[in-house]
Order: sequence, then structure tokens, then C-alpha cells
Amino acid sequence: MIAPETVVALACVTAFVAAGIQRITGLGFVLVLIGPIVLLYGPVEGVTIGVLLALVASLTAVPLVWRRVQWRRAWWLIWPGLLAAPFGALLVRVLPEPALLLLIAAMAYFALIAGWIPALSAALTGRSGAIVAGASAGFMHVASGLSGPPLAAYAVGSKWDQTRFAASVQVIFATFSVMSVALRGLPVSPASDIWLLIAATAGGIIVGTLLTRFVPPRVARLAMLAIAWAGATVVLIRGVLALFF
Repeated sequence: MIAPETVVALACVTAFVAAGIQRITGLGFVLVLIGPIVLLYGPVEGVTIGVLLALVASLTAVPLVWRRVQWRRAWWLIWPGLLAAPFGALLVRVLPEPALLLLIAAMAYFALIAGWIPALSAALTGRSGAIVAGASAGFMHVASGLSGPPLAAYAVGSKWDQTRFAASVQVIFATFSVMSVALRGLPVSPASDIWLLIAATAGGIIVGTLLTRFVPPRVARLAMLAIAWAGATVVLIRGVLALFF
């Protein structure tokens, strides 16, 4: 049994690193965070904390990229996601813990391999592609916090400029996170722990901003992938074990 202080310390380190990576690469906060946070707090509380911290990360980043946000394109991804979000919340309420662990692991793996599926990006183009991508992202965000893959696939398929997409997606993440917090509620962990995690997330964004001049995005991306693969695998193993023990 891990001491509560150790749990908070590990979670703060993870949130700090995840926020720094997101600031450098534009994506990856929840992908890095979700494995460790679910292992530390469980599938329900872990994702609830994750979406709250995702909101903090996005709100901290938005002022830094405000001028590059493309609001019209972002809106066509946001409104379908808001309509689909309640179904993600319903799924979380009806699934038992082992199934939730397996669902989170599956979504994490999908997030990691989605970029290697050309047909996915090819299918997500135009207004219809935006609706499908936005709805999928909204559903996934509430269920697991992992809404990046369909949005990234749409960006590739529609040839969205990477800089403007990375800016616009912060607004999308922030909106989906607000909806997720509204549907899932606030974490039940002690308020002092949550404030420490919020501070670690904001600190990671600030440090990541300073490091953008020195750390190549490729290096940050490799770190993101290594942590995410490890986290998804451990969550998968825990879910499988939970089915039998």
C-alpha cells in the first residue's frame, strides 16, 4: 500500500512532466498522465482528476496561443463533441472497474496507434469528418480524457496547419474538459492534494514554455510515447488481473 503522501508526490511529478510535454509538442498531456494517474487513484477518480488537470493545462496554454486559434474550425469540432459527451459519462457509470480499466487501456492504445492509420485521416475530411471527429473526441474525453486521436486525424486529413491546429486544439480541450467536469463532478480526493496537482500542472506549462527554445519537439515526443506506452500497458495488465482476482 502506497502512502498518501507518496501518491500525491508521484501524481504531481507526472502532471508536471505531462504539462511540460504538452507545451512543447502541443499534444499529449492526458496521454502521458492517464496511465500513472489511473494506477494511483483508480479508473473513476483517476480520470476525473485527469480531466480537471487537462482543463487547467488548456486554460494555462490558451493565452499563450490565442492569436493563432482558428475559431470557426474549432467550433465545428466542439459542438458535436458536446452532444456526444453525455454518452461517455453514461458508459462510465454503468461499467464495473475492470471494464473501465480495459476501456481506458484500449483508448490509450488507440491514441498511440491512430497516427499510423492513414485510412482514418483520409476518412475525416470536410464538415462530415469534423462532426465525426468532434463527436468521437467529446465521447472519449469524458470517458477517459483521451480526445486527441480523432482531432489529430482530422487535422492531418484536412491538412490543417500544425501551428494553428495546436493552438486551436487547446480551446477544444478546454471546452471538452469543462463539459467532462460538469458531467463527472469534481474529484473526491482531499482539496489540498488537488490544489497541489493543479499547481504542478500550471508549473509544467510554464517550464515547458521556457524549454521550447532548448528541447526539440522530437525529443519531447519520444518521451511522451515512452511514458504513454508504459502507462497503457500497466493499466491493461491491471484490468486483466482485476477480471480474475
